[in-house]
Amino acid sequence: MGLWEAVAMAVGTMIGASIFTMLGLGAKIAGPNLPLVFVLSGLLALFVAYSYAHLGKRYVSNAGPIEFIVRGVGDSVVTGALAILFWFSFVVSIALFAKGFAGYFLPLVHLPVAGLAQGLVEAGVVAAFTALNFFGSKAVGRAEFWIVLIKLSVLGVFVVLGIWTVHPDWVTPRFDPVHLRGTLYGAAIFFLSYMGFGLVTNASENLENPEVNVPRAIYLSILIVSVVYVSVALVAVGNVALPDLLKAEEYALAEAAKPFLGAFGYVLVSLGALFSISSALNATLYGGANIAYALARQGELPAAFERKVWFSATEGLYATAILGLLFALAFDLSGIAGITSSVMIMIYLFVFVAHYRLLRTGQADGRPWFVVLSFVVVASVFGVLQVYQWNQGRAAFWATFAAFALALVFEAVYRGLTRRAIRRRNAGG
Repeated sequence: MGLWEAVAMAVGTMIGASIFTMLGLGAKIAGPNLPLVFVLSGLLALFVAYSYAHLGKRYVSNAGPIEFIVRGVGDSVVTGALAILFWFSFVVSIALFAKGFAGYFLPLVHLPVAGLAQGLVEAGVVAAFTALNFFGSKAVGRAEFWIVLIKLSVLGVFVVLGIWTVHPDWVTPRFDPVHLRGTLYGAAIFFLSYMGFGLVTNASENLENPEVNVPRAIYLSILIVSVVYVSVALVAVGNVALPDLLKAEEYALAEAAKPFLGAFGYVLVSLGALFSISSALNATLYGGANIAYALARQGELPAAFERKVWFSATEGLYATAILGLLFALAFDLSGIAGITSSVMIMIYLFVFVAHYRLLRTGQADGRPWFVVLSFVVVASVFGVLQVYQWNQGRAAFWATFAAFALALVFEAVYRGLTRRAIRRRNAGG
């Protein structure tokens, strides 16, 4: 893949994760401060991107952050558990996208977003993109480029036509305690909306000139997505009264197009949403399958995973897709978002530790003080997110920590039975 195909993959994942699937949830949490939430979460993403960019250009591996952690922290049960959790984050992300797809598709065909119809749509879209991933990275990258181009065009029309009818008082930030708390909670949850830039490192072995293109693709994708997020949030919140936006939580962006585009706008944005979520699912399935293979190659998944599964035998791709569908059926949108954010933040914290240790031994570039600052900032975000989950949905709170505990137990037992250890790659250093 070239630079812009990698950028398209990252952008496709990020935009699908928030603007279409979670805009209503964001409006519910932050209200008129939603555009500010996207600014803050984008700044938070840059703290993580700094370490990813410096480590990704040095250590080229489809294992992405797990390679960084192994290099900097070493092999242990904890490292192995993080490898499992990283793969698990792709599983939960697939659940988020499948649920978001159903949320837009069913109202478009005048069916309720519930029950058997919702489950069938979620299963169908996961199956369709699982089939596409049989054709490998070139097919995925080519499909991703065109899908992203279509959805950015739809969002461009939405912003250009809708910006003129925005009510300024509806998007003026509020700084009272209630809105500030909602803004902090929103930034913690929507932090996950930028995590797609990490797919650049997960596909780095398939990327042309990765030493140069990995950092470029990471920063370019965050910049593009930040502009899109803030612009779309301004138009959506500024054109629809908050109570009406909350009623259409699962298809909020389509509802936001009605005031200035009418029924045509509703259909146009709904179709754009389907393209957007499809591209996110496409990219995440590819990244998840890559991770299943890369971690297996390093000794972290059972031996049945040790083939390049999405090209011939299909164990890793099947496991990623099926588990993602199960989570889509078991949790609501808010719960899935919270679990995904929590898992990824935990991995980010260990990436900071690895980056700092590699800096101290001269095996990586960067500034140690900034890495320490990044750790403190992101750890604070993790704390805010846990408070939100405890107050709003304790099932997701307990599911998050159950996932951490199960990963540790699984890794300890599996490692004890097989005597296998994570092996560092030689690629890129």
